[in-house]
Amino acid sequence: MSKAQFDLFAGQGDLLPAEPASYRPDPAKVRAKLLRLLDEARAADTLPWDRKTTRYWQTVFPQMANWLPQDEADQLRLDFRHELERLDRAA
Repeated sequence: MSKAQFDLFAGQGDLLPAEPASYRPDPAKVRAKLLRLLDEARAADTLPWDRKTTRYWQTVFPQMANWLPQDEADQLRLDFRHELERLDRAA
């Protein structure tokens, strides 16, 4: 029998890990992505993304910021919102 096969008579504790796997993003990578997006918006004279992508980032950017320290996250959200408002006025 292959080790990849499950034992039909194994107890549940034998099949599942005691703790579920969790995913915690690297704050440095999150910060770098958010700063790249913010720089892209700052460098633009008009929205640099199509409507669907803009709506995506309007939703995802604030959520990604949750992985950073609160004061930094708040400032990035504010800066991004201001850039989107600026670009929206330019349209």
